Amino acid sequence: MSNSNAEPTASARLYIPSLSPLYDRLHVGAETLLRVVAGGLLITHGLPKILDPFGAAGMVESIGFYPGAFWSPLLSVSEFAGGVCLMLGLFTRFAALVTTIILLVTVYFHGVLQEQGLFGAEKSILWAAITLFFVVRGANRHSLDHLIGRQI
Repeated sequence: MSNSNAEPTASARLYIPSLSPLYDRLHVGAETLLRVVAGGLLITHGLPKILDPFGAAGMVESIGFYPGAFWSPLLSVSEFAGGVCLMLGLFTRFAALVTTIILLVTVYFHGVLQEQGLFGAEKSILWAAITLFFVVRGANRHSLDHLIGRQI
């Protein structure tokens, strides 16, 4: 493969080898799309919290984060700013780590505290897997991290 970040294909040959150039061309774009969509959706979840930063104080206290007046604004900023950074590919690994931690808390909240089990936590698990991907992977060439030449 021409992309140095891609997995080598020697161990898993394609059933249709002529598709390899197509996959090579789409790899970075698909990864960028996933990062931008994930960041954009995190922004939409964080925006109401930014507009009312103390609005989640009772909720965060109900899951054990005291004082709510500290944790609620921190949640608001982390979710909104994390989404912005992820979308732009700026401080990508750090933003993805923060949002992964938040999402793992929501897994616990829905799955255990709300007793919704796997199906209640399913969306948060999927989101945590997506953000964890970017913790490990970082940003690609379509990012501000790449433009400034630095990643965490």
